[in-house]
Amino acid sequence: MDEALTLFDKLWAVHEIARRDDGETLLWVDRHYIHEGSFNAFSQLSARGARVAEPGLTFGVADHYVPTRGRGRALDNSNIARMVSTLSTNATASGISLFGLDDPRQGIVHVVGPEQGLTLPGLLVVCGDSHTSTHGALGAWAFGIGASEVAHVLMTQTLWQRKPSRMRITIDGHFAPGVAAKDMVLAIIAGIGADGATGHAIEFSGAAVRALSVEGRLTLCNMSIEAGARCGMVAPDDTTFDYLRGRPYAPQGAAFDRAVEEWSALTCDDGATFDKEISFDAAAIAPIVTWGTSPQDALPIDASVPDPAREPDAARAKYLRDALDYMAIKPGRRLADISIDRVFIGSCTNARIEDLRAAAAVLSGRVSKVPGLVSPGSSLVKRQAEEEGLDRVFRAAGLEWAESGCSMCVGINGDLVAPGERCASTTNRNFRGRQGPGARTHLMSPAMVAAAAVTGRLTDVRPLLAGRKI
Repeated sequence: MDEALTLFDKLWAVHEIARRDDGETLLWVDRHYIHEGSFNAFSQLSARGARVAEPGLTFGVADHYVPTRGRGRALDNSNIARMVSTLSTNATASGISLFGLDDPRQGIVHVVGPEQGLTLPGLLVVCGDSHTSTHGALGAWAFGIGASEVAHVLMTQTLWQRKPSRMRITIDGHFAPGVAAKDMVLAIIAGIGADGATGHAIEFSGAAVRALSVEGRLTLCNMSIEAGARCGMVAPDDTTFDYLRGRPYAPQGAAFDRAVEEWSALTCDDGATFDKEISFDAAAIAPIVTWGTSPQDALPIDASVPDPAREPDAARAKYLRDALDYMAIKPGRRLADISIDRVFIGSCTNARIEDLRAAAAVLSGRVSKVPGLVSPGSSLVKRQAEEEGLDRVFRAAGLEWAESGCSMCVGINGDLVAPGERCASTTNRNFRGRQGPGARTHLMSPAMVAAAAVTGRLTDVRPLLAGRKI
C-alpha cells in the first residue's frame, strides 16, 4: 500500500534532486523572484565570474525601495535610485524579465507573482523576502531565502534545504460578518504564539479556509511566518483554478485543462499524518487588532490590553511591561479607547482589489479623522480600483492615493510613521521601528483600518457595516 502523503510531502518529493547524509537535500527551484535587494547576490556572481543559470525562471520586481509618490519624476534619493538602476542593469545583463518602475505591471512581488500567473500550483518558489510564503495560497511551496541563497539559486537554480516538520491548522465553521482573513491569521498567531509553528511547514485546511477567496488565502499564507513557520500553503481547488484561468503566464487553452488535472492531485491524502495539528472555530473569531510589538500580541477589538501586575510569570510580565511601554498604552486599557494618529492601507498582506473594496465599503460617504495613505499592491490593482471608483472614495475621505510598492510596511522608501505616532495598519509586522523609528503599529484588516480612520481610534467595524456590502 502506498504511504499517505501530505501536500507538503508531495511537493518535497518532486523537487528533491539529491540528499546528503546530514539530511540536507538539494532541491530544484521552479520560480525565483528578485527585487532591488538582490544586488548583493549579483555581486557574488560577478566575483566568481558566474552567470545566471536559468534566466527564464527568474523574474525581477522593483518594489521594496521604490517611492510611491512622485513616480513620474527622477528619484530624489540617490541610494534608492542606484538600487533601482542596479536591478535593471543586472536583469538586462542576465536576460531576466523585469517588472520595473516604467512597467504597467509593476507592483509588490508577492502581488505580481500570483496576479501574472507566474505562481502556479506545485511550484517551488523562492525570493529574498520573508513573506514569500504568500505564494503558498495557490498550492505552491514558497519560502524566503537569504542573500547567499539568492546567489546560489541564480547560479544553479537549486537550493540546499533541510526538510521541516509538518503542521496542519484546520479552521472550520463560518465567519461572522465583518471578519476577514486577516482576523483569522491574527487569531491563529495569538493562539499558538510567534514561535508556535517554528520549524514547520503549515497546511491550512477546513471549511473556513476553503470559503476564502484566493486573496484571502494569500493573506493567510503571507503571515504564516509570523508564527515561526517555514512556509504556509493551501491545497489548490476550483477557487484556485478559476483565479488562474487566463492569467498571462499561466497555461492557456487545452494546456490549462491538462494542468488542472495535474493540480487536482495536489491534496493531502486521507490518513496522512502531521507532526502537529491545531484546530480553530471560525465562528469564535472576532475582528482583531494588535496591541503590542509582535503579531502574537493580538486581541478581539472588544477586549482590554493585559495588565503585567496580574501576570504570575516574571518573564511574561516583563515582556508585557516592555511592550506596553513602547506602545505607550496603560495596562488594562480598553482597545476601543486607544486613539490613532494615522492609517495605512497597503503591503503584500492586504493591498489587493478585494482589500481595497473592503476598506472603501466602510469609508464611502465618510471622512477620515486622521491622515492616511493607500498604496495598491500593484499597478494593475491601482488601475482596476480607479476604474471602480475606489480611489475617489479614498480621496473624498481625505486619504492619499499613492502608487504601488512596499511603501509604509517596511519604512525604507520614504513612507514613514513619525516617531511616537500610532498607526492603524494593514501590514504584517508591528515590531519596534518597523514603520519608522519610534513608530507604534496596530495590525488589523483593511475594513478595521477604515473604521479606525473614520472614528480616530481603534474601532469595531461591525456597526459601521450595517446596511453596507463588504
